[in-house]
Amino acid sequence: MKTILCFGDSNTWGYDPLKEQRYSLTERWTGILRQELGSDYWVVEEGLNGRTTVWPDPIEGYKSGKEYLIPCITSHKPIDLVIIMLGTNDLKARFSLTADDIARGAGVLVKMVQQSDAGPNEQAPGVLLITPAPIQDTSQTRFAEMFAGAEAKSRRLSEHFRRVAGETGCFSLDAGAVVTSSTIDGIHLEAGEHLKLGRAVARQVLQIFA
Repeated sequence: MKTILCFGDSNTWGYDPLKEQRYSLTERWTGILRQELGSDYWVVEEGLNGRTTVWPDPIEGYKSGKEYLIPCITSHKPIDLVIIMLGTNDLKARFSLTADDIARGAGVLVKMVQQSDAGPNEQAPGVLLITPAPIQDTSQTRFAEMFAGAEAKSRRLSEHFRRVAGETGCFSLDAGAVVTSSTIDGIHLEAGEHLKLGRAVARQVLQIFA
């Protein structure tokens, strides 16, 4: 059985923008992934609302992916593949980051996994880096000030994440080519998009292990 760990933020946790609650196990993209892959794979969900790539959050606290990544993958080892989908929260105005900064932050996480011994036989797991889908206009939502100016920046993430994937030699997937963020809050994925993403990730995973 292959073990896959999904390391992400609220869109991995499964935040429903309409009900502002968590989608069920079978609605989340990680749950779809589990269903699509079948019994030869074990999918571990590690989504945290507000998680960033490497940046400590001075307001919310305890959100840096960098601080938790090694304890996380060590506790679940041996892991065959770590899927990283982070960067959306790095777009918050409080961080004042460029799209390049955000991609480089994701690259730090990729390298941390690649330099670890959390895979089978004390080797490093494989890494699939997913570029988060661009956000929508948040100006009429409760996230308006928090994500001020982030929409245009989010659309530049794809090129920078693609470059980081090439530099680190990891697998990559652009979620923006598959799904669209909800217009309800501009940030999160609706149930139908979770279905699309889960199926797309499953296809990629099967190719990786083919």
